[in-house]
Amino acid sequence: MHEKERHGIILSAVQDRPVVTVADLCGLTGASEATVRRDIAALHVAKKLRRVRGGAEALAPNQFPGLAGRPFSVNQTLHARQKQAIARAAVELCDEGDAIIINGGTTTFQMVHPLATRRCQVFTNSFPIAEHLLKHSKNSVLISGGVIYREQNIVLSPFENDVTRNFCARRLFMGAQGVGPLGVMEADPLIIQAEQKLIGQADELVLLVDSSKFESRSSLVLCPLEEIDVLITDEGISDRAAAMVEGADIKLIVAPSSGTREEAAS
Repeated sequence: MHEKERHGIILSAVQDRPVVTVADLCGLTGASEATVRRDIAALHVAKKLRRVRGGAEALAPNQFPGLAGRPFSVNQTLHARQKQAIARAAVELCDEGDAIIINGGTTTFQMVHPLATRRCQVFTNSFPIAEHLLKHSKNSVLISGGVIYREQNIVLSPFENDVTRNFCARRLFMGAQGVGPLGVMEADPLIIQAEQKLIGQADELVLLVDSSKFESRSSLVLCPLEEIDVLITDEGISDRAAAMVEGADIKLIVAPSSGTREEAAS
């Protein structure tokens, strides 16, 4: 990740929380502690944030806190080729007329391009997904209501009786912050709350994660592995991670970016 991208992530993070630790920023940027400390020092000198012991804080904190995690614009640049292959494999599971839910995220966003040739009923909480499908496809689109989070480009509702409960789908396609033995992990409690509602509205849960997500961790677990029906990833998945997925009785689809697809089902 370039310095400019790291600085953007750091400045976004300090606006969302009173104080962001060096460890938090290492996790968000993927950079070393020494690199993050240098970035904080440079931004402090530039008067873009305030350096504090063990981390940094905003000069003028945001009155309305955002979500934890990297911004959509940054995530979109990471593992792009793998995400495109994963998304193509996901759309192959969709039939004409299917009712599907596509949760907001940069991997799920890549589904919009192959979906241009289909006519599905799509429910989403993602502005970029809804906008692209409306402009470039014949799919019908329903978008959720709630609070708009600019950094992640998603809409989340704190209410139980929102429109989510009125849409029943054949499949839910979603991404994740990380995947491990304890289950599917996310970075923010609000995302957990919203996604748990979505899980209850679909017959089948399809998880779209590039292979780096098997190395990522978070303190928040969305659901155990056993709740996933299908997991689509790329060729970088390790034998250990593949064994973990298959051991949880999940159908594993490996999507090579070259085009052909390997499929393994336990």
